[in-house]
Amino acid sequence: MRHRLLSALFAVALSAAPLPALAKGTGPQDVAFDAAADPGSIVIRTSERKLYLLTGNGRALRYDIAVGKPSEQWFGRSWVSMKRPRPTWIPTPDMRANKPSLPESVGPGPHNPLGERAMNLGWTSYRIHGTNSPRSIGSAASAGCFRMRNADVKDLYDRVHVGAQVYVEQ
Repeated sequence: MRHRLLSALFAVALSAAPLPALAKGTGPQDVAFDAAADPGSIVIRTSERKLYLLTGNGRALRYDIAVGKPSEQWFGRSWVSMKRPRPTWIPTPDMRANKPSLPESVGPGPHNPLGERAMNLGWTSYRIHGTNSPRSIGSAASAGCFRMRNADVKDLYDRVHVGAQVYVEQ
């Protein structure tokens, strides 16, 4: 019962949020999408380079994304464990081992690889986040995270709750 009530509340919240007026070729698109997951869940299809936020009634908001390099991609189920506005980027130990010249950290601002918002996935170092490299959207360029245009990640951030299920498919 509680599960159905939460799903209904998320569907109302998602449908109530207006779509922003963004430049052509950016921003979420309302599309038909059939999935066996609750409204408020995120489905990422790496082969399409798309992220879908399920809104209910067979619909979703579709966003363009960048995905991990082929050697860095992962698939499975996770959840949004934390949301961070204006995040600080701290390279992982593996990143620093591969590229010792990386800084210890990069605070909020135009040089931050996480962009303007970040949503951590489960207990991993993977995230859905903005980017300071918008030309990478549509490519396989990251270390396993999912990059979005800053306007798009801000829109998604406002619509998604901590605990939302995330399904990463090929």
